[in-house]
Amino acid sequence: MTAFPRTRNAVLVGAVCTGLAAALAGCGSGEDPDAGTNGVGKLSATKIEGKARKAVDGAEAVRLAGSLVTKGRTYRLDMRLKKDGGIGQVSTKGRRFELLRVGDELYLKADTAFWSGQQGGSTPSDSAAASKLDDKYVKVPSGDPAYKQLSGFTEMDLMLDGLLGLHGKRAAGDRGSVGGVRTVRVTAGNGAGGAFDVSLEGTPYPLRLQRAGGAGVVQLSDWNQDFGLKAPDKEHIVDYGRQISTN
Repeated sequence: MTAFPRTRNAVLVGAVCTGLAAALAGCGSGEDPDAGTNGVGKLSATKIEGKARKAVDGAEAVRLAGSLVTKGRTYRLDMRLKKDGGIGQVSTKGRRFELLRVGDELYLKADTAFWSGQQGGSTPSDSAAASKLDDKYVKVPSGDPAYKQLSGFTEMDLMLDGLLGLHGKRAAGDRGSVGGVRTVRVTAGNGAGGAFDVSLEGTPYPLRLQRAGGAGVVQLSDWNQDFGLKAPDKEHIVDYGRQISTN
C-alpha cells in the first residue's frame, strides 16, 4: 500500500478542520446588534433617556394613542397634538367625545347619548335638547371647571411631560420593536417606576410609554408630521349653556 491515500486524507482532514475553525470563529463573533442604528443602544440608560428627552423637546407634533389611568379612572385616547393645539378622541366609562383646541379656544363634540347624560335625559325636553347637540361643536368656556381637565388632553408639552416621568433607578432593558421600528427599552425601578421604548432608527424618539404603577400604556407616532387645525365653521357650533361634566 502506498502512502498517497494517507497523505490525501490528512490534507482533507486539515482542510475540514480549518474550515470548521473559521466557521466557529465567525459564529462566536456574531453580528453587531447596533449596525445600521442611531447608536443610542450602546449608551447607558440615563444617556438614552437624555437623548429621548432632547428629541421630544425639539419635536413640533406627535400622535398619542392608548390608555391612561388617573384618579382611578381609565381614559382611552387617540390624539394628534402640536404646540398650538390638538384634535382627537377620548373615551371614559363608555362615553366618547372629540376634542379640538385651536390656540386657547377649546371645542367638544359628542353624540346625543353623551349630552343626554349631561342633562339626565329623563324628560322629552332633555332628549330634544341633547339631540340638537348631536355631532355639533360646543365651545367650552375657559371659566368652566371642565376646561382645564379637557384642554389638558390637547396640550402637547403637558401630556409628554407627564408621560415621560420615570420613578426610580434607570436601567437599559431589552431590544424590541414598535410598529416595525427597532427599539431599546429604558426602565425605572425594575419596571415598577415606568418604562419607555426608544427608537434605534433615525431620531431617538420614545415610541411607547408604560406608566408607573400600571397607569396605562401609550404609543407615540407621527413625530413631527404636521396636520391642519382650524376652528369649526360657525354653523357647526352651538352653545351648551351650562357647565360640562365628564364624571
